[in-house]
Amino acid sequence: MKKNTFVEGAMIATIGIVLCKILGIIYVIPFRAIIGTEGAVLYSYAYTIYAVFASLSSTGIPTAMAKAVSEYNTLGYYNAQERAYKIGKYIIVSLGIICFLVLFIFAPQLAYLIIGDIEGGNSIGNITFVIRVISTALLFIPILSVSKGYVQGHRMMVVPAIANVIEQLIRVIVIVGGSYLTLNVFHLSITTTVGVATFGATAGALAAYLYLIAKINKNRESLKRDEKPTKAEAKLTNKVIFKRIVIYSLPFILIEFVRSIYNTVDVFTVVKGLVSLGYDVSVAENILSIVTTWGSKLNMIILSITFGITISIIPNIVSSATLKNYKDVSLKINQALKIILFISLPMTLGLWFLSSSTWTLFYGYDALSVDIFSFFILQSIINSFFYILVDTTNALDNPKIALGTLLGSFILKAILNVPMMHLFKFVGIEAYYATTFTTMLVQGLSVVYLLYKLKKLYNVSYRNSIKPAIKIILINGIMIVSLMIIRLFLGEFETTRLWSLLEIIIYASIGVIIYFVLSLKNNIFNEVFGKEFVNKITLKIKRVLFHH
Repeated sequence: MKKNTFVEGAMIATIGIVLCKILGIIYVIPFRAIIGTEGAVLYSYAYTIYAVFASLSSTGIPTAMAKAVSEYNTLGYYNAQERAYKIGKYIIVSLGIICFLVLFIFAPQLAYLIIGDIEGGNSIGNITFVIRVISTALLFIPILSVSKGYVQGHRMMVVPAIANVIEQLIRVIVIVGGSYLTLNVFHLSITTTVGVATFGATAGALAAYLYLIAKINKNRESLKRDEKPTKAEAKLTNKVIFKRIVIYSLPFILIEFVRSIYNTVDVFTVVKGLVSLGYDVSVAENILSIVTTWGSKLNMIILSITFGITISIIPNIVSSATLKNYKDVSLKINQALKIILFISLPMTLGLWFLSSSTWTLFYGYDALSVDIFSFFILQSIINSFFYILVDTTNALDNPKIALGTLLGSFILKAILNVPMMHLFKFVGIEAYYATTFTTMLVQGLSVVYLLYKLKKLYNVSYRNSIKPAIKIILINGIMIVSLMIIRLFLGEFETTRLWSLLEIIIYASIGVIIYFVLSLKNNIFNEVFGKEFVNKITLKIKRVLFHH
């Protein structure tokens, strides 16, 4: 376990998260084939509600832990950082148990909130059962995440990244293997099958936690230094540390809570809104599951890049801000924004261009689903900037601005969601596009506001990022136009899984080559990642090639 620089940390965390997301998408192909549409909708109900409670019980304190540990580390308060970890564990375990009990006890009421008196789909009893099964994960997810935060606070990114992969791998094995055995070998009901699948979250969290604790115990010396506390450190009582963790974590908890209930706006408005406009119940349910679960899984590949950068940027920015080095803060914010644009924009445009074959490969061809997804995927790039700016503003001790912006955009989304559906229908556009458009609109406005606020408060200058940003956008434009021209010659592919895979391989390979060559010619790699990092990677590649 060793410390990583900002760009290294961002890359390691991103690779770990991307691997998890790929695993999280690959399992969907066999899983959806096993459980069918009804089971898929039931699974998405349980997962959307669980996500809210999981974020409540496990997201704020780990990030606050990374922030506190990074701060104490920078100041050389090694004794205080260990006490912070212990206190954080007590807080988060209690929170996890409370969230588990609330979700378990009030599952029937939540099930009723989702479908009300609507009949013809999943019953309240079925939804209650799967919510109760998945609630058990809340007993392990919190303690796992606070341990990750502790290690990340030391700017050590490899072990938490491996823990993420272990968690996802075990989860996927339980979901696919468990659902197959339950339905096809033991011949139990779809509800029981989905229940077994949702238990995968619990099994994955437990396995990852055991791995992480083993690693922390093994590397005790590099994490915990037995130095005598300084006078300033001795004044930090457990009460002071407890207060600091709570003060740091509350904004992160609230931010994650609001972020996860973004999806619940759609859960509580899409089906009812579309049915009121004359859409069939099963069609409306399918549209909802695309927006909240199945389309979101594909979007997550792009968003995982942002999460990776966020994990790395928070301890680094806190370290610079603790030393009042705001020039470095500005530098890191700009670098994070450039990395997101450089990696996420071509991925977003690529998935938009290949939306039909991507959807077909994972879920099988369906004209309506492809139609919704091809528009839905475009919100990924706005999501990416929105999430990183909210987290960065909060890490810089501006929770009011971060939370206020997020809450404002959430309230706007809640207010506009249904009226936008009616407006779209009125002007002759399909109403199901409205929910994605509303998200893009409110988050886009938030991005502009947060960029302005960071410039005003920390003198963050974006001048040096404008030129690389324009270059990146132009290169993306050239790449997509080139692919469109090639498509004119190659024509349309058949809508089967095999042909879709072939189409993705062909166009993705051509797109990557065009993008890589143009980026190399225009010196984009140095401008985005920095010469030092690029040289380091080049040296490693040369060593590998010439060593063999």
